[in-house]
Amino acid sequence: MDAQQKGAVLIVSIIVLLVLTLISVTAMQTTSLEEKMAGNMRNKNLAFQAAEASLRAGEGYLSGATLDSFDGTNGLYQPYTGSEQRWEIVDWYTPANVRTYDEDLDGGDLNDLASMPTYIIEELSVEETGGSLEAGTVHDGKLYRVTSRGVGGTANAMVMLQSVFRR
Repeated sequence: MDAQQKGAVLIVSIIVLLVLTLISVTAMQTTSLEEKMAGNMRNKNLAFQAAEASLRAGEGYLSGATLDSFDGTNGLYQPYTGSEQRWEIVDWYTPANVRTYDEDLDGGDLNDLASMPTYIIEELSVEETGGSLEAGTVHDGKLYRVTSRGVGGTANAMVMLQSVFRR
């Protein structure tokens, strides 16, 4: 047996351990990033579903027999005549300015949300009067724009949806 050992095995094993450590750290960072991406996608999906439920609630309100007056309170507005759009200037955090989705009335459980979705309804100034495709049938209708805002598990994940409804 050779009496003089140079320590080459020690150096090689330290290099191998260093390489394995780098691979492990990189794998953990990648997994952490993928987990954050999955969480963000879940929040976006929750926000979209909340906004969709709120939009359907607004359309359900418009399908009712009677409507409240569109006087700028409780989320019911006349058309805005300024350069901005109504949904851009509404304070979505003040309950008197918006209509809030009600799980009991609107028929669905929305769990894991940072806050309940809200919506506003604008009575559009365009009045539609004309015949339908069916001969001899006349339909008079008024147009309304429903704008809904939903958030996901955090307030940073926000989705806004709109639809135009004829009544």
